[in-house]
Amino acid sequence: AGCGGPGLVWLHMAAELHPRSGKLIGLSNSNRTAQRNQPVQEFNHGLVLSREPLRDRDVFTVRIDKKVNSWSGSIEIGVTALDPAGLEFPSSATGLKGGSWIVSGCSVLKDSRSVLEEYGRDLDQLGEGDRVGIQRNGKGELHLWVNGQDCGTAASGLPSRLWAVVDLYGKCTQVTVVSCEPPPEMDGEEVEDEIVSTQAVSIMADASSVIYHCGGSSSNSSPAGSSGGVAGLGVAAGSMTTNDALLFHEKCGTLIKLSNNNKTGERRRPLDEFNNGVVMTNRPLRNNEMFEIRIDKLVDKWSGSIEIGVTTHNPNNLDYPATMTNLRSGTIMMSGCGILTNGKGTRREYCEFSLDELQEGDHIGLMRKATGALHFYINGIDQGVAANQTPGVVYGVVDLYGMAVKVTIVHNHNHSDRLRRNNAIMRALSPDVGRPRPALSLTPEPDVPDRLLFHLNCGQKAAIISDGRTALRPHATDDFNHGVVLSNRPLHSNEVFQVRIDKMVDKWAGSIEIGVTTHNPTYLQLPSTMTNLRSGTWMMTGNGVMHNGTTILDEYGHNLDRLKAGDTVGVVRKEDGSLHFFVNGVPQGPAAWNVPPSVYAVVDLYGQAAQATIMDDMADLPPLPDDSSEGPTAMSPGSPCSVSGATAANDLRFHQLHGTNAVITNGGRTALRQNCRSEFNDAIVILNRCLRDGELFEIVIQKMVDRWSGSIEAGVTAIRPEELEFPNTMTDIDYDTWMLSGTAIMQDGNTMRNNYGCDLDSLTTGSRIGMMRTATGDLHYFINGLDQGVACTGLPPEVYAVIDLYGQCVQVSITSSSGPLDNSLCTSNITEKSFPIHSPVAGVAHRLHSKHGKNVVLLGDGCQALRVDGYAHGIVFSAKELKTDEVFEVKINKVDDRWSGSLHVGLTTLQPPDLPSCPLSGLSPSLTQLRSKVTWVLAGSEVRRNGVLQRQNYGCSLDRLTVGNRVGVKRCSDDTMHILIDGEDMGPAATAVAKNVYAVLDLYGKVTAVSIVSSTLVEDSESVKAPSLSPDSCSEGEQDSTPVREVCHLRGSCFEPALVPTVMTFLENHGKNIQLSNQNLTAARVSSYNQGLLVTAQALPRQQLFQVCIDRLNPSWTSSLSLGVIGHSPDRLNFPSTACCLKRSVWLLQRDSVFHNSLKICENYGPNLDTCPEGTILGLLVDSSGCLHLFVNGMDQGVAAQDIPSPCYPLIDLYGQCEQVSAYDYPTTKIYMRCQGDMEKADMVDGIKESVCWTPPPEVNPNKTCEYQALCSRFKELLTLPDGYFNEDAKYNLCYCESCHKLRGDEAYYKRGEPPRDYALPFGWCRFALRIKTHCEVSNAFKKWHIAYHGTSVGSLRRILDHNQLLSAESSSIFSLSPVKTEGHGSYGEPEENSAPEREIPRVQLSPTMRYSGLEVFAPKVQFRDPRSLRCHQAQVGFQVCVRPGSYKVGPTSLGISEPLDPRFSNAEIEWITKEKGGTLLYGLLIRVE
Repeated sequence: AGCGGPGLVWLHMAAELHPRSGKLIGLSNSNRTAQRNQPVQEFNHGLVLSREPLRDRDVFTVRIDKKVNSWSGSIEIGVTALDPAGLEFPSSATGLKGGSWIVSGCSVLKDSRSVLEEYGRDLDQLGEGDRVGIQRNGKGELHLWVNGQDCGTAASGLPSRLWAVVDLYGKCTQVTVVSCEPPPEMDGEEVEDEIVSTQAVSIMADASSVIYHCGGSSSNSSPAGSSGGVAGLGVAAGSMTTNDALLFHEKCGTLIKLSNNNKTGERRRPLDEFNNGVVMTNRPLRNNEMFEIRIDKLVDKWSGSIEIGVTTHNPNNLDYPATMTNLRSGTIMMSGCGILTNGKGTRREYCEFSLDELQEGDHIGLMRKATGALHFYINGIDQGVAANQTPGVVYGVVDLYGMAVKVTIVHNHNHSDRLRRNNAIMRALSPDVGRPRPALSLTPEPDVPDRLLFHLNCGQKAAIISDGRTALRPHATDDFNHGVVLSNRPLHSNEVFQVRIDKMVDKWAGSIEIGVTTHNPTYLQLPSTMTNLRSGTWMMTGNGVMHNGTTILDEYGHNLDRLKAGDTVGVVRKEDGSLHFFVNGVPQGPAAWNVPPSVYAVVDLYGQAAQATIMDDMADLPPLPDDSSEGPTAMSPGSPCSVSGATAANDLRFHQLHGTNAVITNGGRTALRQNCRSEFNDAIVILNRCLRDGELFEIVIQKMVDRWSGSIEAGVTAIRPEELEFPNTMTDIDYDTWMLSGTAIMQDGNTMRNNYGCDLDSLTTGSRIGMMRTATGDLHYFINGLDQGVACTGLPPEVYAVIDLYGQCVQVSITSSSGPLDNSLCTSNITEKSFPIHSPVAGVAHRLHSKHGKNVVLLGDGCQALRVDGYAHGIVFSAKELKTDEVFEVKINKVDDRWSGSLHVGLTTLQPPDLPSCPLSGLSPSLTQLRSKVTWVLAGSEVRRNGVLQRQNYGCSLDRLTVGNRVGVKRCSDDTMHILIDGEDMGPAATAVAKNVYAVLDLYGKVTAVSIVSSTLVEDSESVKAPSLSPDSCSEGEQDSTPVREVCHLRGSCFEPALVPTVMTFLENHGKNIQLSNQNLTAARVSSYNQGLLVTAQALPRQQLFQVCIDRLNPSWTSSLSLGVIGHSPDRLNFPSTACCLKRSVWLLQRDSVFHNSLKICENYGPNLDTCPEGTILGLLVDSSGCLHLFVNGMDQGVAAQDIPSPCYPLIDLYGQCEQVSAYDYPTTKIYMRCQGDMEKADMVDGIKESVCWTPPPEVNPNKTCEYQALCSRFKELLTLPDGYFNEDAKYNLCYCESCHKLRGDEAYYKRGEPPRDYALPFGWCRFALRIKTHCEVSNAFKKWHIAYHGTSVGSLRRILDHNQLLSAESSSIFSLSPVKTEGHGSYGEPEENSAPEREIPRVQLSPTMRYSGLEVFAPKVQFRDPRSLRCHQAQVGFQVCVRPGSYKVGPTSLGISEPLDPRFSNAEIEWITKEKGGTLLYGLLIRVE
């Protein structure tokens, strides 16, 4: 109205489409009609724009002409500031950036990012004939019009020059522009006010009136997934944001944080806790109402993931459980791919999708139909009826369990992100999706047979070639799994699927596996091996059959692991539902029954199997390829000697998404650029997760080429890997990216600073590059471990490390140094789990001493301290000396940010009572200057002793503490000072701390007030003394010996038994070769040497000892069992072949080492478990401090690991030799420990406390399988010594090799005799007990004589045994010493009165340790050939003797040795000389073999 002729021409041009459009668009009808070509083959590339920019208030309107049902999603419409004349058209409208606003479904996106989720009508529900328009009004606001109705403001602040955008996406295949003009005057600006008032009325109305005001769908539009109009009504009602909208109830699990108007729930501390994440809806669900959530965040730490369902429990009255599956009434949950009713499984395989396999962005929904049927929806796909008779009043419930961290309720149930995910998966993995199926074709092509081929969706290490007939692992020598392939269609009944093995490699254990599965390969997220799949799968592996990862048949048929190239394997499902396998055409018999129809064939190219080809009658088979292995030889992953990933430091890995020329190997730890001499870029790799505050990410350059200029570039980006469109180089990114290139720091592609301090272009092979984001948002680089300083500041909290393998740099690997490094206190990481609150025992609160610095005032009866002036003179002391392991802890109450510096804390030998009266003007102004007495102090992160720097970078810096933080100090039993921050022990800060010390603090700098939060220790007057054992119970077999141990203090060393012991049984979820019996108390490995993992069904309570007995060993294998604990629920754990492959929250004892998540953290711990014989009893205990202990035959081996989480579950790997163990059917709480508080003062001998002596149970014979003792025995037989000299009872023969003495729990030193004297056990030797002559005073010798050792030669053995006494040096010719002719002044003794003066006096040399008597000068080595192994060895001999007190003289070594030989005995008293005949008694023959 009112426009002239030129205006009409402009309007006409604006109502046309621009001639430039998406690559699949065809224009017609004078550029007013657009159609997407190949509509059933492609779902995108259908973008069109208006020919001219829009005028204000003009509504650019199009009519939907055609739709197809092949895809999800539909038309998308919006505006863009990008000129179509120079635009590079993306695949869809949501990919437009640079000032673009797009309405997709019910969402509004700006530059590809969602800004409004619940807006207007759902475009996906519109049908053919519906009209949709887009408008920019005079206020710069964006409006959507549907069938002439304004849907309100979608966005604001739009620029004036905009083009209309229409995307013929998904179902929408053709549109026509119908107008581009303002709306009628009556529908002008006044309409907006009418709509606002209408919406206000709608909010107060019920669901039906809400739908009325918003407008329903056209008659020809049916909501996807709804059951008629009723379902559509429910969906529409659920899509409105009203007071009655579905939200999360305010009452929720203890770890849940609600946001986004209670539409979003997030589990706090997701890396520390895996449960207590239950959320429920704020009201009951209506019939046919969709309750749908979107997964926003997952963490890759726990097993298991989100669970969703309904419950009859009102959230207002419910006591929320830790997980909903614990609720035993009124609850139906979907967990994994099954259905649980009241916590018990009712449907094991409900659907093809498993909730545990969903990713971020996936949607899960549920609906209770009016009929009472409960349906679940995965990404909009109805999974069918889960339960038939659901109660009428139910609430929706979501359990953010395990990996699931954050979800959001969505009210638009066909969100574009989800639909695009589905379409992309269907298009990429199955090109035929969307095309008419042959079964539905009216005229099927007779020349295209229904041929069995491999599906193109295969394992990540597999490839499909030869038109789908052949599958292979191209790099079979680099990896042994991820080779799963499936058939392209389900098998017909009685149809045989058979493959031939084309190629094998001899590097790995295991081989091809074959079977069937109900999972459609189009949607299946393929596992690393099919036996890990826990639903709808039957596999033949080895010579057994597994169903859903559990062995159902052992010794079924021919062992597939023994097949060679050219052999064939097959599978068939018969009409009766039975499953049969074939090997080389020979049927192996029925393997399973009740297998459902429509199953897909599966082949797992595992281990040795590298290539296989489908055998059919349609084509000749290709010839077998040459069986050539490439690559270095490596150990089998299942080999008993393999410890996979032992060098992995943590969970940092390269993401599976990367640049086109990049390749990720080595389990995500190595990245390389392929074609490195022809390509220099397109090799960007990014981390799999965000860097944590203070976490160092470090890589090492492994390979470079001298061809290009430039080299590696490293930095961080806030762009998630899934959202990153990998450019040629990372410096091409123009937002949210910080990179170091050469010496230049670049942000968003622009140089911020040059000459940073290191030059990445100058690095060479072997150089290490590290990056760390501090808690304050600073970025630091590290070169070969050295901090290069702050590179840039102001980084956002969540950034990903990114590496550009550019130019000369070809290959890098993540180093084991990656991990936490920053000393700053990251409050985001302070959790109740990581910083446990110290709860002092009941007692009197600590007090501060009345002597203090001159600026300090004490309040609250000495429990609070306040600095009233200045920044110094704030020293305060504890009122009393600290006891051992007593924590003195304060909380910061007030800070003054005007000052720098912070609280200082430490220990001092200064006695406050000795100080002059207050005010202490003479006291040092700060604690670091207090040097009158020895003082240990932590200032910032530096530890000083009397002002001298002892250590840097200790723990969390005290300078970052603020109000509410707690600081504690204690002196431990090992004379170390420990600092505690918010209850977390930072470890030893100083050593050799004196015993009588006071806690000392300095209210310095910004900290002006503190209060005490700790209490004094209360002595336990009820402590029970350790049981006294009989003299016969000494492990060493020598009665009345008392082991000598260092003082072990009461706190932290003594164990208190668990109050309510728990009976422990094995869990039925276990390794595939495990068979349980005896009410799940006995576990046996029934096949192979691995796949023998088992865990307990119950968590291990603190202070309770869990023990197992080794029942059966098979010497055919090497290595043996390993055991430990796992820190998460094993109910749904997918067990690998060996325990060392578990890498999440696992502590494992293997051989004599301790591993944490496959990383070795301790060596030479306890006995070597590989040498434990049958009958050995092994135990695990976690003490109250969270420390893991190993017990061997009841003997504590000490702390193996610390910070064990609760709950934890004992884990055992029946590996190698160990084939069967049995758990004790009663809980063990009586533990024999050595504790200081249990002893009387009379038990003290020479200041060294006695301890309880222990012996293994009589049925345990540690010598049974000791090869070293057997070797020594064979050497003894070669000596041909008469048997009459030796004790007939072999139990007195003891082996002192490392494994045997650790198994017995022997101490290194014992005491014997009156008065008691120390002697060392002969570690490394083997003792054969001698027969004691009857004329000896046996009882006195054993009780009152001392123990010593004598080295001798093999040639002297027989004469010594014949005379039953040691021979002198001359007669035995053992020593290269001159015989003693006379006795001069100071001689040992006078000759007897009746002795002849010319007769030489014999003398014999002894020692309390074989480290001296076993020297080669005393015990010469002889060579012998072992008659069994025919190997040559060297042997030495000696004697263990009893020596009468007073018959010998203690003196220095006669060999002139200056180096100490034994830490217990000085060289000045290591040699004993005796000349008294009858003063020694032969006790045992000692043999050592090298």
